[in-house]
Amino acid sequence: MKKLAILGSTGNVGTQVLDVIDMYPDKFQIIALSGNGNIKLLKKQIEKYKPLYVGVTDEKKARELKKEITIPIFSGNEALIKISDLPEFDTLINSVVGLAGIETTLRAIENKKDVALANKETLVSAGEIVMQKAKEYGVKIMPIDSEHSALFQCLNGEDIKAVHQLVITCSGGALRDKTKEEIENASVEDALGHKTWSMGQKITIDSATLMNKGFEVIEAMWLYSMPIEKIKVVVHPESIIHSMVKYSDASIIAQMSDPDMRLPIQYALSYPERWNAPIKHFDFSKNLTFKEPDLERFPCLDLAFWAAKELGTLPAVMNAANDFMVQKFLNRECRFMDIYTTIKNVMKKHENIKHPTLTDIQHSISWATEEAKKTLGEKFAVNKLKL
Repeated sequence: MKKLAILGSTGNVGTQVLDVIDMYPDKFQIIALSGNGNIKLLKKQIEKYKPLYVGVTDEKKARELKKEITIPIFSGNEALIKISDLPEFDTLINSVVGLAGIETTLRAIENKKDVALANKETLVSAGEIVMQKAKEYGVKIMPIDSEHSALFQCLNGEDIKAVHQLVITCSGGALRDKTKEEIENASVEDALGHKTWSMGQKITIDSATLMNKGFEVIEAMWLYSMPIEKIKVVVHPESIIHSMVKYSDASIIAQMSDPDMRLPIQYALSYPERWNAPIKHFDFSKNLTFKEPDLERFPCLDLAFWAAKELGTLPAVMNAANDFMVQKFLNRECRFMDIYTTIKNVMKKHENIKHPTLTDIQHSISWATEEAKKTLGEKFAVNKLKL
């Protein structure tokens, strides 16, 4: 029986993790759950799964929950770290959104906990540090997202030296078929209208800009020790093939299934075993198509390849500026293409630090957030003068 701590249990990925656990209740014990503001759902999860501990990062919501339950509640910025320090669990599922997941993952590794990872920022911003720590402590990092689960399965049992290219597939996002002008004028509703995946708002916007695919490119570099020159992105609208590996003999091995996050989640938890399908089996009547990504319409992907080539603190800066700008877009405080132009300007201004420490990364993240805020403010000031 695996003993789990689930960070972000009330979010999109976290609830699907619990769906998988519901299918195999005899294989898991939930030691800890954490959420942010949705304490109504968190309370239902506590009643159903009976964790020993709970974390709530929103301190006001934590105080509300303390009035209703008796188990220990960790609150505030330290809640996730305190869960990572618990001795009772063996696998941490990190599905929190944003940069808070980095330190949490590192702490879990230092405590010799395996990590099922859905937090992209961990490897994008601090991949060098995280993978070195995982190797040092003999900890497994299992990817939860569909693309990296697919790559893991396609590489399993193969000689990594025989890999010619990792091919990461991409649905193209909600704006895939829009013109450049339509993309420039896209509304929040337009960008949230993903055609094949049901995800949280932040990751759906990242999918619309293709920044999410850029994050996956950087993650793949660290997870599989692969140079950026050997990683390619292909648009695959049907989202049936989740990624492929091209080998030196020209063979291509692909992993395919209907698009449903419960499958990569289950595989991360069941590996090396395969359990009964948590989703329906694939219907072979469907056609599969592929095309190159259009970097003129979706230039954020190009920014990610730039960051992947430079590494150092540049990916963390890109990530932090993106976090800031996506939230501004969701708040309707900027236009869709302002996300790209602001991130680019912030990256150009950054003095990159190679082989950074965690402190370097944290400082770069803070700097990038402030610089994005300043850059966006200057843009609006100019626009108002023109009016």
